[in-house]
Amino acid sequence: MSNLALAISGNIAVLGYGLAAIGPGVGVGLIFAAVINGTARQPEAQSKLQSIAWIGFGVTEVLAIIGIALAFVFKNG
Repeated sequence: MSNLALAISGNIAVLGYGLAAIGPGVGVGLIFAAVINGTARQPEAQSKLQSIAWIGFGVTEVLAIIGIALAFVFKNG
């Protein structure tokens, strides 16, 4: 493959990661918005809601980590 083709495919991988990072960003926002709403409605459930939110946050961020790993794989592959 030519150098131009390698440069284009690497740039597309980075662009793909940028687009893939939007999903987890929106997901984290929705998770914590739901926790805020739930805590406002039922303050005594805050500790339970917050622990569930941190688990959801971790799972959502794994998607971003997988996305950046795949960007590096496709950039070098």
